[in-house]
Amino acid sequence: MTMIRLAERELNTRYGRFNEYLYYDGQAESIALVMGDVRDGSDIPCRIHSACIGGHVFNSVECECAAEMAAAQRVIRDAGRGVIIYLDQEGKGNGHLALVKSIPFKLEGISQAEAYEKAGYSADARSYRPVGAILSDLGVISIELLTENAAKADDLRGIGITISNVKPVGD
Repeated sequence: MTMIRLAERELNTRYGRFNEYLYYDGQAESIALVMGDVRDGSDIPCRIHSACIGGHVFNSVECECAAEMAAAQRVIRDAGRGVIIYLDQEGKGNGHLALVKSIPFKLEGISQAEAYEKAGYSADARSYRPVGAILSDLGVISIELLTENAAKADDLRGIGITISNVKPVGD
């Protein structure tokens, strides 16, 4: 996958100063937030985070996305270095319409994955392919994945990313 770094800047957050790197693969943008020196680094704390309009823009209390992002930023701040890769994959890669259409099914008490399927979408259409190219560009050798989603770790290993540890921070 060809990933082009388009721009970068410093970004001051509640959790410290990060460098923001904007990438483009010819179809979608991805963002890497980097704190500290990660080049040639092993066991770098890393969160792979998908877009969530409800949680990130509208402060919805119906999901944990904003809290998960904050938790990852705290872990990285406390470690003094780390990476958050933000992927434009709303609705587990299905888009916002799929999320909205899945809500009635979710209210029946089924999992979000099952609700997407009942609404006619994939249970999880996310792609982590940009992650490998971004970590390579940043010079990261291995990561400590900040997630509670074992399937995410398996998917990342499947595309060649070396994960030294999985640390729960919500998902």
